[in-house]
Amino acid sequence: MKIQKIETGNFKLDGGAMFGVVPKTLWQKAYPADENNLCNLSMRCLLIEDGKRKILIDAGIGTKQDEKFFDHYYLNGGDSLESSLKKAGTAPESITDVVLTHLHFDHCGGAVVYDKESNRLKPAFPEATFWISNDQWEWALNPNAREKASYLKENFMPLFENNQLDFIEQSDFLYPGLEIRLFYGHTAGMAIPIIHFNERKKLVYVSDLFPTVAHIPIAWVCGYDTQPLVSMREREEFLNEAFQKNYTFFFEHDIQTECCTLKQTEKGIRPDRLMLLKEFLNE
Repeated sequence: MKIQKIETGNFKLDGGAMFGVVPKTLWQKAYPADENNLCNLSMRCLLIEDGKRKILIDAGIGTKQDEKFFDHYYLNGGDSLESSLKKAGTAPESITDVVLTHLHFDHCGGAVVYDKESNRLKPAFPEATFWISNDQWEWALNPNAREKASYLKENFMPLFENNQLDFIEQSDFLYPGLEIRLFYGHTAGMAIPIIHFNERKKLVYVSDLFPTVAHIPIAWVCGYDTQPLVSMREREEFLNEAFQKNYTFFFEHDIQTECCTLKQTEKGIRPDRLMLLKEFLNE
């Protein structure tokens, strides 16, 4: 199994929204905001090559929205999904599977591109099966008022219309070595991949379950979570499992930290060793 990070660029969100009821005097020390109270966040994806399968986890924000939309999120950084895949030696046509943790625009926007020749939207990976949980799909088709702005149908309906969408019904192994767990606090049916790299090493793509390493304390729940009390319960249960089984977390949104291990402290489970993905792979 080969694993590579795929950087797709960065964007900015309000720090208060990112940390909910946690006072700024606390979260600012852990994840600083700029003068406009905006936190700079990565949109870091993951590429898994295992045998004949090339599996991409999440797809970043994409490029097809207009300038007005992107201006809201202060895109920055020199990376893109296309350039990072090219750097990884992978063509879009060779991707066999795309696992979308959920359908918020910063996770799935790159799954669909605008084709100038046909003047239509089409899947970015023509040979891939796109995986999403059935619960998240139903949720995205009928979004609540709070999440509606995060679900842009142009990001996912072309996948369905092109018969490239398949559904995850429950927590289970999608393929040998790739386990999917479903969570419901951030949004309904968020799919969290657990990569069984070998018998002793597991890498968890934590998506918005833990957006950054600063979100590991149980009460530091993201303000975007639709059910914060459910999030707290799910996060506590999963943190205990992750600590006991020595999982390593891989962060999608933490611009400074790619991975971390966990340790037990008097205040609960906290980050232990912060590391790059390549350090995890080379241990």
